[in-house]
Amino acid sequence: MLIELEADLLARPPAETAGWIGEIEGIDLTLTFLRSRRDENQRRAHRAAVDLGVPTVRRTKDDH
Repeated sequence: MLIELEADLLARPPAETAGWIGEIEGIDLTLTFLRSRRDENQRRAHRAAVDLGVPTVRRTKDDH
């Protein structure tokens, strides 16, 4: 989904030609955030899973 959002933002007509300075900054910030999230998701996808095991119930000497 992040890839589609990035492509959509890049496909929009340049805000510079319309003189929308605030829009340019907003689009740049959004693209930076999307790329950061995409990179983070790719790093997480390459991590190996950690086996935490199956929890067990500990019994104390007072348990009967």
